[in-house]
Amino acid sequence: MDELDVVFDAVATYFSILAEPTRLRIVHAICEEEKSVSQIVEALGASQTNVSRHLGLMHRAGVLQRRKDGNQVYYRVADAAMVDICRTVCNRIAGQMDENKPLRRELLRLMPATAGARRLKP
Repeated sequence: MDELDVVFDAVATYFSILAEPTRLRIVHAICEEEKSVSQIVEALGASQTNVSRHLGLMHRAGVLQRRKDGNQVYYRVADAAMVDICRTVCNRIAGQMDENKPLRRELLRLMPATAGARRLKP
């Protein structure tokens, strides 16, 4: 059972990256193209300090890659599976929610237009 414990611990750590709404919003913001920190801050409407803290954690976890260009730092998704997992879970949860409830409306608003139209019928 010790071998499985190691795997379960690693999976729990991986999923912990998704366990915070700001990090989910970051994945959503950069799932299709890299963006600078300032673009991510603007997209999220959060403070740069908060966004930078989450970006650093996600980068250290190997979920995001970053590159520096002059004074700008750009982030992109390093782990495409993370995007797939996020989309799958968001689609599943949103699909089971009453469309008149605020959380479903918010999930639909946050999803890329093509994914929302393809997978969810509002």
